[in-house]
Amino acid sequence: MPTFAHLPLGRPIPDRPHAVSCSIPTMRDVIGYEEKDPATIQHLTSGYPRFLLHRFNQELAACIRDELNLGETQVWLTCSAAMARSLTAELGGAARRFTHEGIHGVAHAADAALTTQARRYLQNVGGFLGSREAEDQLARRGRRSVATETLAPLDTAADVVRSVLVDAHAGAAAADILLAPSGMNAFHGAWRTLADLQAERGRTVWIQLGWLYLDTIAQLKRFAPSPADYISLTDVNDLAGLQRVIAAAGDRLAGLVTEVPTNPLVHTADIARVAGMIQGAGGRVLLDPTLVSPFNIRLLEHSDVVVNSLTKYAANEGDVIAGSVIINPSGADATVLRERIAARLDPIYPRDLRRLAAQIPHYETTVQRTNESALQVVEYLHHHPAVERVWWSLQPATAENFAKIARRPGNIGSMISFTVKGPVAPVYDRLPLPKGPSFGMTTTLICPFIYLAHYDLVTSETGRAELAAAGIPPDLLRLSVGTEPTDEIIAALAAGLD
Repeated sequence: MPTFAHLPLGRPIPDRPHAVSCSIPTMRDVIGYEEKDPATIQHLTSGYPRFLLHRFNQELAACIRDELNLGETQVWLTCSAAMARSLTAELGGAARRFTHEGIHGVAHAADAALTTQARRYLQNVGGFLGSREAEDQLARRGRRSVATETLAPLDTAADVVRSVLVDAHAGAAAADILLAPSGMNAFHGAWRTLADLQAERGRTVWIQLGWLYLDTIAQLKRFAPSPADYISLTDVNDLAGLQRVIAAAGDRLAGLVTEVPTNPLVHTADIARVAGMIQGAGGRVLLDPTLVSPFNIRLLEHSDVVVNSLTKYAANEGDVIAGSVIINPSGADATVLRERIAARLDPIYPRDLRRLAAQIPHYETTVQRTNESALQVVEYLHHHPAVERVWWSLQPATAENFAKIARRPGNIGSMISFTVKGPVAPVYDRLPLPKGPSFGMTTTLICPFIYLAHYDLVTSETGRAELAAAGIPPDLLRLSVGTEPTDEIIAALAAGLD
């Protein structure tokens, strides 16, 4: 029986209640999803949690609306009381904060503009209530039974997770590792703490190096004290340009944020040189290795803080949202950052932690298996006549930079982006691979990433110009290689490309 078969629209990937992805099998479906076409949306009952509000979260919000007699209001359930306070501040006097049976949230009038503002804020900062906590609350109300799943014991779960992360982040101790309910929540807590600390010193200018994940960009823009305090350099190799920005910022330089490699172009900066330039000028460095995982590269020694989405690779079965912050114990502000970030992060829900602890022992072996397959897939794509271009960790433009930080030869990561000659839709539609957002699963995933992440740019002339300036083709396909037999992954690609 073949490993891959076309999955219908909306099928959770994996087919479990808390799956972090779902099948969006055709380009027509992708566009319908982005344009909120009811014919498409009606099939999506779960999906990437910060983009598609989980049905358990929606159901619990309706229950609480009724229990608190909130009438025809929009109710948002948040991951903590602190997050509810911050959302209330974001929305101003139009919002009401509440706590009900241990659940925190915000209600406001049913207004389209407020709804968009609230949803975008919670998406950017990773502030939604998790689906497992919603499920448990619904079970207490007799509305659902809790799904059966493998869970680690609660009393050892945090220690299990931290012990694996100590191995992943060479140089860290357990006390340097802080856990969060999502990768974006981890970034929010870590970067905002760094930014506050640097602002106390009169340093407010932050540099984004490379084209980064959309919510990372959104936070850097949203929380910058002024537009002049946010600077984007899309070319990771432009060290001369970086030096000019550092010189212009002077004593106002706060620091730099980059992904290693970047998403989705898989570009790697010369991290040692970049970090030396920033830290030598009094700035701080925040790095994110999520795209290839810290088991493939060494970053902590070049950073003040490393943030990582544990949804990818660590929770390799694809049904947990979690994140981590790792403090460089040798960093200039290590002690104060450890204390302040820990105080700022939202808590990870215990059942999510237990589920993560059940999967994370397979973290390193999952990464190594996907490394091996990805190398063969890259070779296949490079030689296929229908493929126009391939981006991966050892692409010529930044291969030397990646090799400098790779933990060992062959640690290339599972992420590959590519474009095809001719229209992308027929190729994408034919592919029998699972098609949806996210990556870093044992399951291979492919998606038209720019359509899903930056549809506003894809569909406007100015947006396409912005993408072109950053070297990003709108029709790029992002492939995350899983642990299935390599020959079957290649056969599935051939079904779309041949």
